Amino acid sequence: MNQERLKRILVPVNGSDLDEEMVRLAAVTAKRAGGQLVIVYVIVVKRTLPLDVELEDEVQKGEAVLDHAEKVAAEYDVERTSELLQARATGPAIVDEAVERDVSLIVMGVTYRKRFGEFYLGQTTPYVLKNAPCRVWVAREPRPEGAGD
Repeated sequence: MNQERLKRILVPVNGSDLDEEMVRLAAVTAKRAGGQLVIVYVIVVKRTLPLDVELEDEVQKGEAVLDHAEKVAAEYDVERTSELLQARATGPAIVDEAVERDVSLIVMGVTYRKRFGEFYLGQTTPYVLKNAPCRVWVAREPRPEGAGD
């Protein structure tokens, strides 16, 4: 991959254990390429509520997650910005932000989870993989012991 094309790298965070690792990976990559890091946290608003509703608890949680991610990124002395978004679904919000900011790469983590006895990616990751206008790096956390049963 031509590193000069990596002008902006988007990393979505959600408060999981993977956030720090994904921010570090994105920050190292952005630093090496001379690019900017864009960190986003998406607050999902239920359809029964207006999209611009004030969800104070969610905003506080999102700001805390973004603050932590910014501190991790600051260790790499990389240009960065963070954004708290409100949307109906996380995947479309990530893709829309990638389009709006002309992102070159999305770096996202996936927790290991099962549904109906099978590994399950959820809805966000497949949506981003299918619809992102740029490269997407997905890193899955290690499978827990006994999860392969």
